[in-house]
Amino acid sequence: MTRMISLKYLLVFFLVSASARSFAQSAAAETKIQEAIKKYDAVGLSVAVVKKGKIIYTHSFGLKDIEGNTPLNENSLFRIASISKSFSATSVMQLVEKGKLSLADDFSKLVGFKVRNPKYPETVITLKMVMSHTSGINDSQGYFNLDVINPAKNPDWTKCYNSYEPGKGYQYCNLNYNMIGTVIENLGGERFDQYVKHHILDPLKLYGGYCVDSLDNSLFTTLYEYDTVSKKFTAAPMAYAPRREELKNYVMGYSTPILSPTGGMKISASDLARYMTMHMYKGEYNGVRVLSKKSAVTMQTKISDEEGYGLAIRTVDSLIPGKIMKGHTGSAYGLFSTMFFQPDEKFGFVVITNGCRDTYTNGFNDLLATTVNILYDNFIK
Repeated sequence: MTRMISLKYLLVFFLVSASARSFAQSAAAETKIQEAIKKYDAVGLSVAVVKKGKIIYTHSFGLKDIEGNTPLNENSLFRIASISKSFSATSVMQLVEKGKLSLADDFSKLVGFKVRNPKYPETVITLKMVMSHTSGINDSQGYFNLDVINPAKNPDWTKCYNSYEPGKGYQYCNLNYNMIGTVIENLGGERFDQYVKHHILDPLKLYGGYCVDSLDNSLFTTLYEYDTVSKKFTAAPMAYAPRREELKNYVMGYSTPILSPTGGMKISASDLARYMTMHMYKGEYNGVRVLSKKSAVTMQTKISDEEGYGLAIRTVDSLIPGKIMKGHTGSAYGLFSTMFFQPDEKFGFVVITNGCRDTYTNGFNDLLATTVNILYDNFIK
């Protein structure tokens, strides 16, 4: 009996100690993050930390909306910008697994019109090139509709191509992924946003999406663009423009840029962390597999060495000293987002701000990179 009582008190001691240690970690991290928020004039900041497949810490700082003085919370949704591309790439890899297409396919056949660099008409631009930004396509004509690169629609379509041969150079290009969205519709048989919902979000039990009217608008976090001259923030309501009139006349396989496969996902930091964990564990989260291990590895394997870009997953070594991380960043309408994980040690971070003074070091927004390293030092290291 005495031994049982001793074990009981020992267990209580360990639980109390663990709780105290966790509280101390959180308090130390939050103090430093608050200092970074002040330094970079951030409106709001949401973070999530994943360790060994579990979210071990989430917190929201600052405001969801300046005008209403509304605080951010764990359920606040952000338009996460270019991290959205990884949802599009994940969808494509699911279709590859089903045998509906191949990464080596001629992109012209998939998208329904000629996609060829006029300087290299014999060089096939493949799906893999488009997904890895090695297609030689650029955004000089815009990327909000496919007419810009369709020879039948734009007399200046040739300006969409760079001077180098496709497959032999790299240029990040939003048009690439808005075109990829049309391929998902053509081969997946559903409108782009519905495909992502049914094949990624719903199976993983995540709340989010590309279509504004499919979500609770009260959860949207207002995004703010920072003016370096006036040092003031201006709300960017177009981030959540519903595009209702355009959707009324939607043409499957062509109108897809309306939904912005390249940057239009709306999701919370904590649900984005769950999605990230699926990629960390090579296609599986909480016993649900949405992607094969082979496909996940393919996405995470860099194609352009210098940039470290794979298929909407980058490989970087300059975010956390001494750590090779995989993930993606995003920036639009004043928002900055980052989602990076360490695939071997199984930890990762999501950090999103709805507006800050945007300075960069080594290609990373300083507020986000600083916050990632604070989280690493306090919860992982």
